[in-house]
Amino acid sequence: MAKKVVVISLGGSLIVPNKIDVEFLEKFRKVLERNKKKYKFVVVCGGGRTARNYIKGLENEKNKKIKKKEFFQGLLGIASTRLNARFMTYFFGENANKGIPHNMKDVRNLLKKNDCVFCGALRYAKNETSDATSAKLAKYFKTKFINLTNVQGLYDKNPKKFRSAKFIPEISHKDFLKKVKQIEFKPGQHFVLDQTAAKIIKKYNITAYILGGDLKNLQKVLDNKHFVGTCVSD
Repeated sequence: MAKKVVVISLGGSLIVPNKIDVEFLEKFRKVLERNKKKYKFVVVCGGGRTARNYIKGLENEKNKKIKKKEFFQGLLGIASTRLNARFMTYFFGENANKGIPHNMKDVRNLLKKNDCVFCGALRYAKNETSDATSAKLAKYFKTKFINLTNVQGLYDKNPKKFRSAKFIPEISHKDFLKKVKQIEFKPGQHFVLDQTAAKIIKKYNITAYILGGDLKNLQKVLDNKHFVGTCVSD
């Protein structure tokens, strides 16, 4: 494949913060179209609020007797990511894939015909979000990956709750994994990258970029220029 593949994890919080953010997605489409002569893109969509609403529904006090609750929550999360991916294929129209891939071979085959392939989580795996899918795809295609979320990068604590939160522009794989391990995994969790993704990027020395919703920084990463965000690498 002549063009370089870039894997982007597109947070559900950017697709559907409350309602579908058409203005943001239009800008996102323009960035990808502007770069399609140089790159092919695999965009893994998160489930966001949609997934969390369904997941929370099974946490209700009345649902304590549900067997395999966490497994079903995981399936609901996957379905939500695929719903968002389906929407994105419609939003991008003829410039994106028609069907939603369910495995890496499907993704590779679709990339032969399309410059941009959207997917959600590819299969159920315990303690994983769509971030881990992105990390696995980055390993599969031997490339870096970019995580787009609703904060501009990694902080020492939640910047939406603490004004004193300090921004971390660079961090090693080892230190990032330490930080992530301090958080207990929950289906639908909202952190810049999940625990499994952190393990994968460390094990295979994958460079990961964590960026916010300002798409100028996405363009700068694609151009190998200075950007505002967090780089996780060795």
